[in-house]
Amino acid sequence: MNSLKIAVLVGAAFALGACTNAGRFDNDGGFGADGAGAGFDVGSAQDPNSPAYFSQTIGDRVLFLVDQSSLTPQAQTVLAGQAAWLANNPEFTAVIEGHADEQGTREYNLALGARRANAVQEYLVSQGVAATRLQTLTFGKERPLEICSDESCYAKNRRAVTVIAAGGTS
Repeated sequence: MNSLKIAVLVGAAFALGACTNAGRFDNDGGFGADGAGAGFDVGSAQDPNSPAYFSQTIGDRVLFLVDQSSLTPQAQTVLAGQAAWLANNPEFTAVIEGHADEQGTREYNLALGARRANAVQEYLVSQGVAATRLQTLTFGKERPLEICSDESCYAKNRRAVTVIAAGGTS
């Protein structure tokens, strides 16, 4: 057997071994004797108190229309989820980054990004998040997600992103 076949067999053995679930026969619904271990790895995207859950399940960004800083109903729904998550996780703070597409001047887009970040901050505060836990930052058009001269790219770049970090105040 050559080394490639051996490597493939070893990789397959590891992959199959990783698929086992040692607690699959427990009758406690995935909870341990003390109620811990709710069927997910702590810190994973399935853990409702983790940053991964915040960004992947709730959503860490909202999008804006052209030259707008007002929140769409869809953005408000995402932000309501962010506010609830932040209320349940007071040890986290957030920096709200405002972004714009590549159209317009640098100065205009920095100001537009700031207005977008402020709109998100104001909404989160209106939902009960302490203003002391939130900061805003604008990048304007300096950090695009997509680079092309097409509306599909522009739409992804017109955003505000909520970046959370541990170490907040209650």
